Amino acid sequence: PMPHLSIRIDFDDEGRLGPGKVALLEQIEREGTISAAGRAMNMSYKRAWELVSEINRTFEEPLVTAQTGGRAGGGAVLTPRGQELIRHYRAIERKALSATAAHLKALQAISRSPRRA
Repeated sequence: PMPHLSIRIDFDDEGRLGPGKVALLEQIEREGTISAAGRAMNMSYKRAWELVSEINRTFEEPLVTAQTGGRAGGGAVLTPRGQELIRHYRAIERKALSATAAHLKALQAISRSPRRA
């Protein structure tokens, strides 16, 4: 398998954004609740909530908002700013991968990955 590139963006001393938080945001958008998104990622409810809090503290506007619900309970939705963040992050990822593909291939060729006998 090819080496892969993970993009982590450091905004300041505390604010970080990486593949795990972006994947969580995408799952929240897909699942409609933080708990279901966490389950889909084999993450505890508490950890998922902690990550959402970190994400919301990093940005001026919240990226995830809770919705109160009726008998079925509440849910969570991405704000337009949250959707925008995912678009930008995935675009950065695509550009970085295309810009580094030849270098990753070269690193793969000299790595100690198991060779077929």
